[in-house]
Amino acid sequence: MSTPYTLIGTPFSTFTRTIALGLHYKGLKFQQVTATPHSSSAQQHHPFGFIPTLVIHEVDGEKVEDILLRETHAIARFIDRVAPEPSLHISSGDGGAALEEKMWEMVSLIAFQGFPAVEHGVVKPRVQAIDDGHPSDAEVRENISEGVEKLRNYLKVIENLMGPEGFAYGSKPSWADFFLYPLLADLRMVTEWEDVASPRIRSWIGKMDELPAAQVTKPGTLSAGARP
Repeated sequence: MSTPYTLIGTPFSTFTRTIALGLHYKGLKFQQVTATPHSSSAQQHHPFGFIPTLVIHEVDGEKVEDILLRETHAIARFIDRVAPEPSLHISSGDGGAALEEKMWEMVSLIAFQGFPAVEHGVVKPRVQAIDDGHPSDAEVRENISEGVEKLRNYLKVIENLMGPEGFAYGSKPSWADFFLYPLLADLRMVTEWEDVASPRIRSWIGKMDELPAAQVTKPGTLSAGARP
């Protein structure tokens, strides 16, 4: 039986995992086609070869000519519209947030500041050194020391935006959690995690680990020992 949606993107991609988390959490049926950035499949579905893309085969239960929806923020908004419950939004006051829009503020800070801080600044150079067998640990630490410091400061900012316990904004997950989790699940696989992860960040990721959506989207990720 065909599914109404196809997710284009490798499970290794943090942004692709964000969308997979949302789809699973909301109980939407989909299939996933593994594609790395700039691969032929990615180029076929995105004008710049990026991932993820959500291919929409049905609208309101009716078959339609495939619609290609690109960019993680746009896909998240679509998912919310077709499956408003369980909600991945917050209410004013949740986790101390003054406005509902504070969640989207955090999402933007994660997508545009967190991704380069985590992946480019620390995780990718560390994993590359592990895979290549060089440079030495001491050399890697020196090479990424500036990135580690930037990441430490970045995580302090994010933590200050979080509520004091539970998920980012308290008792239930939101899109902010689903954008942050894939990044920090990657970070947890390198030694620098021990240097930058505060008790609040550690308790938060433990809470996220318990979600069935987090468990079912783990295969194929760095946290499962995979590579692109």
